[in-house]
Amino acid sequence: MNFGVLLENIRLSFGSLRSQPLRTSLTMLIIAFGITALVGILTATSAIEETIAGNFTQLGATTYTIQNRSGEVRIGRGGRNITRFSPIDYLQASSFKSKMEELGLGVVSMSFITSSVAEVGYRERKTNPNVTVMAVDLNYLYTNGFELAVGRNFTESEFNASANVCIIGSEVAEKLFAFEQPVGQMLRLRNNTFTVVGVLEAKGSSFGFSGDRSIMIPLRAATALFPLSSKRTHALNIRTSSTEQMEESIMEATGVMRVVRRLRPGDANDFSITRSDNLSAALIDQLSYVTIAATGIGLITLLGAAVALMNIMLVSVTERTREIGTRKALGASPSVIRMQFLTEAISLGLTGGLVGVVMGVAIGNVVSFQIGNAFIMPWPWVGLGLFLCFITAVISGYYPAARAARLDPVEALRYE
Repeated sequence: MNFGVLLENIRLSFGSLRSQPLRTSLTMLIIAFGITALVGILTATSAIEETIAGNFTQLGATTYTIQNRSGEVRIGRGGRNITRFSPIDYLQASSFKSKMEELGLGVVSMSFITSSVAEVGYRERKTNPNVTVMAVDLNYLYTNGFELAVGRNFTESEFNASANVCIIGSEVAEKLFAFEQPVGQMLRLRNNTFTVVGVLEAKGSSFGFSGDRSIMIPLRAATALFPLSSKRTHALNIRTSSTEQMEESIMEATGVMRVVRRLRPGDANDFSITRSDNLSAALIDQLSYVTIAATGIGLITLLGAAVALMNIMLVSVTERTREIGTRKALGASPSVIRMQFLTEAISLGLTGGLVGVVMGVAIGNVVSFQIGNAFIMPWPWVGLGLFLCFITAVISGYYPAARAARLDPVEALRYE
């Protein structure tokens, strides 16, 4: 078939589609919804993966955490249960920190969560009771990748004196100090007043913890102000200077922690060490289930679209029987007739696919913008969506096209 005949088939295809706008639109929408589900969810998943990678990149590939529970990542009911060991108390945490810094194998920070449902007030304004109060030391901002938008970190004298000073997240600052400079102001926390010395840069929420909706106070001040609990446990974050030093640091940290926890040779570790890059990879791996689900939803919808497309093409062949007979009488070969109807099916499928791609990318990028990412154009998923539309159109359109090509011209001219 030459190029001129192909162009003529395309022209006839779009003319036929325009002659039945309602039927064409409904079929296109069925195809579009399948591609929208596929491309939309996969675009959103790509945005979430970028956010995860970005959040852990801020910590760097040289950061790891020691805590009293396993570092398993669970989404829904999947995965194994999180194992909890005895708490890491202040003496153990401070002893570990001093030993590691003597070895020169990284900067160590200590922290614990005082409350995750605190209410913070300033004058007549107050936050919702969902602010996380973190008790931290001087190294916490560095080891956890936080940056200050305004203000400063705690000074050593403030920390040693258990001063009532605090660093607040951007969301808390916006809620309490919308039109005022936060630094230097006094806010209320559990019947105590704290002076704001710094405000964190906006960072977003990461899997249950939002630095934007938090308030950080000196660890010694928290120990003095808030009741000691037998369940209080400290987290230890260690940031090394290079990936080469990290391996050595983890090995030494394991040994130091075993000594601090007074474990005997042969005893299993009653603490976990979680690398930031491993946690990121684990979370992204969990998102593969979302990708599988999105692909399944898209394929099921496209299966329905394939049935609808084959139906509309069979109806079209029946309605245009006399047209087919006329074209064959004028010299059109079966291959030309077959290609005409196959081109019509492909045009319908790809047009619906393009609509679905636009809708899917738009929906996916709404999610991307909501979590603070830039515009994402998932070219692999766009290509996959259009390829699936093309395959669907060919499979659904071939039988009606072959049926049209087999019509006897004399019988076709007698139709109706």
